[in-house]
Amino acid sequence: MIASPWDIILTVVFLATGLICIGDLIARRTRRAPGVEGLPDEELIDINHAVMSAAMILMTWVAVLDAVSWAQIALFAIFALALLPALTRAHGFPHRAELVGHIFLNAAMIWMLAAMPLLMAGMDMAGDEASAHAGHHGGGEEMGLMATPAWADVVNAAFIIVCAVGAVWWLYRAVAAKGHRLHALCHALMGAGMGAMLWLMNV
Repeated sequence: MIASPWDIILTVVFLATGLICIGDLIARRTRRAPGVEGLPDEELIDINHAVMSAAMILMTWVAVLDAVSWAQIALFAIFALALLPALTRAHGFPHRAELVGHIFLNAAMIWMLAAMPLLMAGMDMAGDEASAHAGHHGGGEEMGLMATPAWADVVNAAFIIVCAVGAVWWLYRAVAAKGHRLHALCHALMGAGMGAMLWLMNV
């Protein structure tokens, strides 16, 4: 669905983020003290981003069906809502900022899934398909005139900026914070990859 070589690049990016989150989740689970129950915020974040990475790889290669899209929208909305209580437990600005960043990445994911048909309406492939089928269906002109509404372009640009800001923030955290640098780089990659995906869907 995404043109080459971006399909390969994004697949590598999201495969890396998924594997890092799964590795971190396994490490946290093995270090957990016996008898501790529940799902800590850090483990929830790892699960969230591992599932998100898989969903992004899927969208890179195939057009997701409506039922699958809405199921994913519901799932990532649940993840975002589950992260909200963590804001009350967060200590210090960096921790709160990171939690807000995770929640906004979920919002960007929900936007991407919900708005995908609008974002991709003006892609060149629409015109190419129209030209190829014009002789059979007589619908080439109508398909070629399809375009993303201006309001969707604006909202999409806002989410791209949010993803970029998140990527820069986590790059800063990877440099400034002690420990978990690979994890911070993982989230920076996730933000950059999602911003790139939103841009590619809308070019």
